[in-house]
Amino acid sequence: MGDRSREQYDELFRRLDSLCAGETDAIALMATIACELKAAFPDFHWVGFYRVAGEQTLKIGPYQGGHGCLTIPFSRGICGRCAREMRLINVPDVVREPDHIACSNATRSELVLPVTAGDGGLIAVLDIDSDNPAEFSELDETNLPRIGRYFPAAR
Repeated sequence: MGDRSREQYDELFRRLDSLCAGETDAIALMATIACELKAAFPDFHWVGFYRVAGEQTLKIGPYQGGHGCLTIPFSRGICGRCAREMRLINVPDVVREPDHIACSNATRSELVLPVTAGDGGLIAVLDIDSDNPAEFSELDETNLPRIGRYFPAAR
């Protein structure tokens, strides 16, 4: 499991507060957040957003890491399930997850969370992958949803 600390998360969010202040463009925010997450936590080998694009479809958004899937229907994969169920999903071992879509054979664990606008509408899911099994802890589950505060309203 990752050795991230509450202090590292607090520092990350201080940087994001400064970088994202006054920005309202969702793509600019996603790009900045993905970059900062990847830089702050090297054990995350892929960090990115899948944006809601039409009914029941996610499209690749800003990300850091190797190639991601271009389109994911809500009916497939962990990202699709996250979008359908509107809940954070922590997968300690993707090999044991029949619903996992393998964009990289190196991925061993994955954490996906819904990103909602101020009105509660889903605008994206944040997908984070690691080469390490069971990388994500309760600390990650508690802190990563804080990124939602940067998306005040759907655009």
